Amino acid sequence: MAEELFCDGKERQTKKVGMATEEESLESRSDDGGTWRSSVPRGSERQRHRNDTIFTSIISPIIIMKFSTIALSAAAIVASVSSRPLMRRDVNEALIPEFGVTAGQSPDGTGNCKGVNNINIPCACPPPRDQFVTLLNQNVAAGHVINNPSVGISFPEDNSKASALARLNAATVTLQNIHGPGVGCPQAATTFGAQVAAIQAGPDPIAGSAASTPAPAPAPAPAPVPAPAPSSGGVDESLVPDFGVVAGTSPDGTGNCKGVNNINIPCSCPPPRDQFIASLNANVAAGHAVKNPSVAVSFPTGSSKADQQARIGALLVTLQNINGPGVGCPAVSTVYAQLQQQINALPN
Repeated sequence: MAEELFCDGKERQTKKVGMATEEESLESRSDDGGTWRSSVPRGSERQRHRNDTIFTSIISPIIIMKFSTIALSAAAIVASVSSRPLMRRDVNEALIPEFGVTAGQSPDGTGNCKGVNNINIPCACPPPRDQFVTLLNQNVAAGHVINNPSVGISFPEDNSKASALARLNAATVTLQNIHGPGVGCPQAATTFGAQVAAIQAGPDPIAGSAASTPAPAPAPAPAPVPAPAPSSGGVDESLVPDFGVVAGTSPDGTGNCKGVNNINIPCSCPPPRDQFIASLNANVAAGHAVKNPSVAVSFPTGSSKADQQARIGALLVTLQNINGPGVGCPAVSTVYAQLQQQINALPN
């Protein structure tokens, strides 16, 4: 097969005689200033350009989708974090009072053991401390006793007398409602009552420090108008439900009788109704449990759910503190806990 070469100094073409193909060349410049055409086929350049276009059309959307996915994921994380409610930290365990009593002391064979001053208490009381601390944290976070929502709770951490009493009250109401409304351990299962009495009898650290830096004497105030004598409380007895339990039912010979659901209660519980009403009136007049001043009491007469909850709360507090701080009758010596559950179930 013959081959012919044509050169004119500017371009070179290669033709293969007897073949229908022809190579098209790209122009370049030679070292001597002349021009010549390289024999790289233009068809190859077109194919390479086509391949690059296809590659770009495939890869670019993938990259865009990947970055879009990353951006959406980051936005979702930010939204999730920003919408999550802030969690209240747990209380300082160093400020939670010790029970001062060990569960299971001197069992009498009927489920009762000895607490403070040899008072009978359930042998399961006080509860395990980790269980108690967990429930206390939940109550403080909720702002009320979870198992008895009508009872407010707080756990301030400064060293004032009021804060120390509030902490002991939080510990006491958690203890007394650990299994349900008014169903728990009596205060006599701990030394909380004695600790309250000691704090009440002692000086207020914050007040003492403030007194060490006397303030300028204020201008004389006008003589106050004499305050009226405290009322008897004025409780409407028709709003005080019956106990629903009779004291002294089914005595076992060890000082225990049966309350609601056959739970053991002291045979002296519930107390005489006239004694209970007198104590309730005194508490309502004072605005707190007279024998446990850190526990507030009110007795509104309205028919709203909140008023009914406040009244049943006042009854339970009076009952449980009728003989001293945390020394009284358990809620199961009455049907008040069941009434409270019914009230809590009412629509707001």
